[in-house]
Amino acid sequence: MTIEVRPASRFEDVRALLGPKSPGANVCWCLSYRIPSRLNNELRGPARGRYVAELCRTGPGPGVLAYDGDEPVGWAAVAPRSDTSFARSRTIPHVDDLPVWSLWCIRVRPGHRKQGISHILIAGAVEFARAQGAPAIEAYPIDNSARGGSGGSGGAKVDLTMAYAGIRKNFERAGFTHAADTTSVLAGHPRVVMRLDLR
Repeated sequence: MTIEVRPASRFEDVRALLGPKSPGANVCWCLSYRIPSRLNNELRGPARGRYVAELCRTGPGPGVLAYDGDEPVGWAAVAPRSDTSFARSRTIPHVDDLPVWSLWCIRVRPGHRKQGISHILIAGAVEFARAQGAPAIEAYPIDNSARGGSGGSGGAKVDLTMAYAGIRKNFERAGFTHAADTTSVLAGHPRVVMRLDLR
């Protein structure tokens, strides 16, 4: 298996990872952190998909996709923090004034999990941000380790539906370091700011 990560410029491929089975269903489309909450609440059903299609048409794209041959098997959302709701977050602090990029969602299709694709997606998102001139990239994963208060040397189990933020250990493996604690909690686990300097 050779996995290649590319910018998310093909809407059909993004839809395969993020879209609903029923076209009119109201799913996230990975917009909840990308756009202001008012707009997020106003966009319903197919309008959400149309918004993402427009993001795919305008460079550099809303994130990256992992491909196994021509099949899209994974997604990572990455953009300048200033373009996301993290810019105004009261629970996830700004470490400094650096114009960092945020990596906030990692998704691997069922049937392709536990093959290391999330690690490849993190690396691909880092390279995507670097290619756009990002001085640093941040992620806000769940800390399910013992030091995060969840007990167990292997880390507490994280509900798959809430695992989109990633887990601290995977970002540490990719070279990110702990930059700050947050007051954000996801699925009962604290989130942390992990950062990788790209300068």
